[in-house]
Amino acid sequence: MKAIIATFYGCVLLLCLTAGGLAQTKTAATGNTPARPLTPLPVNHGGKIELKYDGFSRETIVKLKQMNVTCGATKGMQGAFKSACISLVASLHCPGQQIDYVRYAKLQLLFETKDWEARHPLGERDLIVIADGERLKLGTMQLNTQGGESGFIDDKATEVLEISFPYQIFLKIARAGTVEMVVGKSVFLLRDKNIAAFRDMNNRIKF
Repeated sequence: MKAIIATFYGCVLLLCLTAGGLAQTKTAATGNTPARPLTPLPVNHGGKIELKYDGFSRETIVKLKQMNVTCGATKGMQGAFKSACISLVASLHCPGQQIDYVRYAKLQLLFETKDWEARHPLGERDLIVIADGERLKLGTMQLNTQGGESGFIDDKATEVLEISFPYQIFLKIARAGTVEMVVGKSVFLLRDKNIAAFRDMNNRIKF
């Protein structure tokens, strides 16, 4: 009886080895390799993202540091705005010491121009975002900083506007293919790298 069982297992082992050898021979002949799970490519957007806990506000913040959007002639930039430089800072705010839930998002827009009259007065601070054709009204931006840099050659006026808005709106912006922003007379498109940086920020959140 033991001899019969041993013979049976020997036949099974021989069949398995033969099948494996045929499979390897077929793969080598066709040049195909077994399918493997795809891994995401590294995002090379050039932005700097940091994760830190703010003990004062008791929240964990995923922050995209200041990143250039555009500088010079841009769609909608006429007159004084034609020479404006725009950059942004974005952050996701999670309550407590966790990154599973985002309470809200924040966006800062930094404008720099040689014309002091090119600043955004109180009635021209409403932020509208057009993400893949969908018009999103985020509300009125608040003035964070306003000042200038004086020198012997030129004077630069700087202005920082900021706004907090729901995380779901941030998701729409991050997932869009094209994003246009409108603040008063300022109209400009985000670069692909800006949108990629937003997506990278969102990838830091653990769902």
